[in-house]
Amino acid sequence: MRRATIHLILVLIWAVPTLASLSLVIETQHEEIQTSVDSTPAVLFRQFIPSIAEQFISMPVLVGGRPNQTGSTDNSWLFYSIYAGAANKAGLVYKNLMPMDLLLDNAHSIKADDVQNGDLIVLNNDLTAMVYQVDPSGRMHFIYASKKGGKSRRSTVII
Repeated sequence: MRRATIHLILVLIWAVPTLASLSLVIETQHEEIQTSVDSTPAVLFRQFIPSIAEQFISMPVLVGGRPNQTGSTDNSWLFYSIYAGAANKAGLVYKNLMPMDLLLDNAHSIKADDVQNGDLIVLNNDLTAMVYQVDPSGRMHFIYASKKGGKSRRSTVII
């Protein structure tokens, strides 16, 4: 039996942070506790990936399709649209599309425990997919544009 290998693709995100870390003041029975909340733009970006990605599930697949213009997508535009939407919600700017071949040139192996929302993976069949959500249980949800079904699809893997 052949074992699937997961490769992470380093995604270079050209972003300009506009948000600073926030602090919450929590009041509990007559005393105030100052707690630092990690809400840096990079953390917010990863947190917004699932809700943005879910908007593209079942979108028609067309090579060169641009979701905002044609209502269809391919993998490059799918990933770009998710990154740009999450960056915008996090107060960042995702400047431009990175073609799939450039993304694949930067791939390297990582441990499954290190996978985060927004990471791209390449499976042994050369399919590139985005991990759009990692559950606390370790379940990973993927999204990718598939010519097979003609729509962007999602799948779930438990590791």
